[in-house]
Amino acid sequence: MAKSRNGLLGVGGQRKKLSRAEQQGANPARNDDRKAAEEKKQELVRKMRERAAAAEAAPAQDAPAES
Repeated sequence: MAKSRNGLLGVGGQRKKLSRAEQQGANPARNDDRKAAEEKKQELVRKMRERAAAAEAAPAQDAPAES
């Protein structure tokens, strides 16, 4: 029969408790990438809203006035 390894509990010192993000490899560079991506997204949304507002305003200006 194979020996059980359960008797090794605590051998090797203590480990630092890692958060879920740290376990998955999150680091400052990754956080910077996320911020850059969020800024790009916000800029794109702003541009799209400006274009949509301009498209709505243009037909109203081009329409002939009825009197």
